[in-house]
Amino acid sequence: MDVLDILLRAIACIAAIILLTRLHGLRSFSKMSGFDFAITVSIGSVLAGAVTTSGTKLWVFIGAFAALFVVQIVISQLRVRVQTMRAAVDNPPMLVMENGRMIAENMKRVGMTESDLWAKLREANAYNLDYVRAVVMETTGDVSVLHGPKDGPKISHEVLDGVKRGAAT
Repeated sequence: MDVLDILLRAIACIAAIILLTRLHGLRSFSKMSGFDFAITVSIGSVLAGAVTTSGTKLWVFIGAFAALFVVQIVISQLRVRVQTMRAAVDNPPMLVMENGRMIAENMKRVGMTESDLWAKLREANAYNLDYVRAVVMETTGDVSVLHGPKDGPKISHEVLDGVKRGAAT
């Protein structure tokens, strides 16, 4: 496989990905759920194969891109309309710290260590545990840190809607 072939395949694939992304919209590479992450990784894998595998016709890879986008569109629509689909593909967000106190059981469930938590608190400029209201491991694997003074406004119920607090929730 020569350099020109690699370059042309890369250009064609990137053009196909851009076109499909424009057709599908901003959700294409979002991190709203675990399945979005899986689709993004899959697209990257197909792209790598397309650029480095000369034995397979380019249209096969472009078809694979299209198929991944179709799967993402279908699953996205089903997630919106069908609760069981949402439950099947999404991990619920999990509360791992509340009012400056770690919830050890929840941290174990999500595979988070104390060191991980401290790092996320530092990233969020949470400089004092007295100001940490809630830390949530999100559906995407991101960590949200909600912090502010104790005498400040309470966290709205809606902000923590759907967040699991423990085994019973």
